[in-house]
Amino acid sequence: MHRVKIKPLSVNGAWQGKRFKTPAYKQYEKDMMSLLPKTKMPEGKFNLYIQFGLSSKNADVDNPVKCFVDCLQKKYGFNDRNIYGMVIEKVDVKKGDEFICFETNEYEG
Repeated sequence: MHRVKIKPLSVNGAWQGKRFKTPAYKQYEKDMMSLLPKTKMPEGKFNLYIQFGLSSKNADVDNPVKCFVDCLQKKYGFNDRNIYGMVIEKVDVKKGDEFICFETNEYEG
């Protein structure tokens, strides 16, 4: 499993209106490109497991998924249409201890 020590960015914090990335999203993307580890994504169909360490107990578990998956695509050059299974988990953490863990495996459906 890979761990990235960064606060997950929700879709709400990512876009201004319908077209423009917020400064927070641009910074998140930049940070993710440098923090994500060197790894290979499975070729073809695969499953993705994501664990978000969130400091707000009110945060929805699905809210940061889109921004994170978009960063994975950009870093590793795959198309998210190849994700056939996804498990998303939320863990409560103290403010400042936010993180994202992820893992992939081949889809066997």
